[in-house]
Amino acid sequence: MSEEEKYQELLKKVEKAIKEKKIDLSSDQDLSIGIMNLISIEEHLFFTAQKTKNDEYYKLLKEVRDMRKVLLKKLIKEYEGEVWCISKHLLASSMRLMEVGTKLLNESKIEQAKELFNMSYRLYSIFWEINLKKNVDFQLQSNNKEDNSSQEQKKDEKDLVKKLKFKLEELINCCIE
Repeated sequence: MSEEEKYQELLKKVEKAIKEKKIDLSSDQDLSIGIMNLISIEEHLFFTAQKTKNDEYYKLLKEVRDMRKVLLKKLIKEYEGEVWCISKHLLASSMRLMEVGTKLLNESKIEQAKELFNMSYRLYSIFWEINLKKNVDFQLQSNNKEDNSSQEQKKDEKDLVKKLKFKLEELINCCIE
């Protein structure tokens, strides 16, 4: 099966999941935002412990971290390589860029805020792209594999990848109440 056929098949699966509303991401999205906030709480507890020299904050940090690990396991059931850590950092980075964007928005720096919001949302989408593959039953093919595809085939594959990313973002936005 060619790369293009694989992407086409994958695109059909994602479109089917969207159409049939088979995946209810609304609870998982809420949980992911909760996890983002737990990561932020961990950071604040660390800095507070350092600034105040009060070791009680480290105990709280450990407790919050343990909660975050339990909750993250609800979203990341199976993973390979460093996907666990990548996922945690994607959520943390998404949250931080969102917070900085909000501050910029408050300062009427709308274009700068929008740039950070777009980056934040892209990171959040990457989190779901990586972690939905088990739920939607697909695997993205490595871009590093050698192939003898023509330039036109490669362009078609890039277009399919863009379309796939758009569909995955649509799936993420698909809240079932």
